[in-house]
Amino acid sequence: LVDPPLHEFVPHDEAGQKALAKAVGVPYETVRRRVEQLHEANPMLGHRGCRLTITYPEILDMQVTAIIKAACDMAKKGVKVLPEIMIPLVIDAKELRILEVRTRQVADKIIKDAGVKLPYLVGTMIEVPRAALLADQVAGVAEFFSFGTNDLTQMTLGMSRDDAGRFLPDYVDEKKAGIFKTDPFQSLDQEGVGMLVKTAIERGRSTSPNLKVGVCGEHGGDLASVKFFHRAGMNYVSASPFRVPIARLAAAQVVIEDAAAKAKPAVKKAVPAKKTAAPKKTVAKKAVPAKAVPAKAVPAKPAVKAAVKKPAPKAKK
Repeated sequence: LVDPPLHEFVPHDEAGQKALAKAVGVPYETVRRRVEQLHEANPMLGHRGCRLTITYPEILDMQVTAIIKAACDMAKKGVKVLPEIMIPLVIDAKELRILEVRTRQVADKIIKDAGVKLPYLVGTMIEVPRAALLADQVAGVAEFFSFGTNDLTQMTLGMSRDDAGRFLPDYVDEKKAGIFKTDPFQSLDQEGVGMLVKTAIERGRSTSPNLKVGVCGEHGGDLASVKFFHRAGMNYVSASPFRVPIARLAAAQVVIEDAAAKAKPAVKKAVPAKKTAAPKKTVAKKAVPAKAVPAKAVPAKPAVKAAVKKPAPKAKK
């Protein structure tokens, strides 16, 4: 569903605003004031994504209606379609539940009225660190995850992908700082952002073992990133059209590499034979002088009295 902030959908020049006012049948001043109200100092962290549909549920209704009606039309023509409705920028399971319930209310009514069978999924995009850390709760509502690694990188590093170009080259240049090996907006920061990705997948599947997981963004077409995503347990990657061939090549390579690693016999390390221990020589221990312990005073025993002999009897004459 719609991810950008509302100010990106309105004209900012006078001619455009007058044309919009004429098209919707309102005074030019009304449009001008509304455009000013939509201005945000930091729109990428502002009123966009699912926050828009929490505030204006009709925006969600409009998009779900368009998606499901188109899918029903195709189903009637015998075309197999499997729509997946992804709700962006979630930060909490309760937030997602509110929008998931409304999505199904709109979709199920359209499917029932069309008289067709149309399976569909409702999932979310993991692009905020909080959602990654609470993925076990979010997975209790979402039927699939798609990692928005562009925004996840931006929010994890605290760097604007639109403005970081002014200083990021110094972070990559080994002669200056060499903090990153490559631009983290082109090739995933596997140590930092990658840790959040792994954590979210593990926690999400602890709640929903068959959770479908993928990635959406420029990282989905980067060679090293695709290999990381495969080993992290993702089911798919998506990328802009010109990067799809790179993504396919990377996906093929990593499968071959992993299969080769499993098939390779383990090389046993040579263990040196144990040497028979030579008989130990008897070493005479040095005599250790006993410590002089002061003798205890023993009271003298009384002398034994000598036996007094009785005088022998006189011999008789």
